[in-house]
Amino acid sequence: MGITIGIVYDQIRWEEKAIIETAKARGIKVNLINAKQSFFNITHKDKDDSENLGDVLLQRCVSYFRNLHLTAILENKGYYVVNPYKVSSICGNKLLTSITLSKAGIPTPETYVAFTPEGALSAFKKLNRPAILKPIVGSWGRLIVPLKDEETALAVFEEREYMFPLYQIYYIQDMVKRPPRDIRTFVIGDEVVAGIYRYSFTDVKTNIARGGKAEYCQITDELRELSLKAAEVVGGGILGVDMMETEDGFVVHEINHTVEFKATVETTGVNIPKYIVGYLIRKAKK
Repeated sequence: MGITIGIVYDQIRWEEKAIIETAKARGIKVNLINAKQSFFNITHKDKDDSENLGDVLLQRCVSYFRNLHLTAILENKGYYVVNPYKVSSICGNKLLTSITLSKAGIPTPETYVAFTPEGALSAFKKLNRPAILKPIVGSWGRLIVPLKDEETALAVFEEREYMFPLYQIYYIQDMVKRPPRDIRTFVIGDEVVAGIYRYSFTDVKTNIARGGKAEYCQITDELRELSLKAAEVVGGGILGVDMMETEDGFVVHEINHTVEFKATVETTGVNIPKYIVGYLIRKAKK
């Protein structure tokens, strides 16, 4: 019998279509699992209450909480999910990512965390330089706010008190002095397959989804080593490692576990779906 790859999704974007087409071109059966329509008996550990979803499952849900909890359910039923729950739980939470990177000795921006506006203001004063307030969970640069002075900072902190409790965890990160760009490298298993510079000409957010511009980035030995080490400490898999250039070298600020790559394929010409499918096949054969 041949290999079946299950793809768990809540939206079919360009990336999912490319992965599906690449797998089918290699004669691999693809089982699409719509997370919005799925349900599972979590009191039974075995797979008997559902069809065999695949020899390996690729988790591509955009929603972090749907992604994370569905991965936990599927792993409990014995499926191998890429990326695993442990990886997603760290990478999807900026606070946990910072702790993990720092603990492993990987350069990362100086970051403070507080739980009240008063504590956040004290942290901002302690940092004593421009900073960025980020939600600990979120993507595409949403709700990221530059903090340049105490008056602005306090106003932003107090506003967050009226938001969902998740946004009342104040993650305050040094506004690193860097060129108007950051770097994203794509790590698949033990390979760094591509890299791009992401430019922003309007604010601190370089996200391509928000109008950022992508350019080819050559993978140097230093970039490769740091990317692989960062991916390894969070558990490895299919990851996008985001870093910035400083006078003292690179610093890693985020790692993405459900990474988009349309702009990278268009910019670099690297067939990322081919690498992803190859990685999934290797996992399915183990």
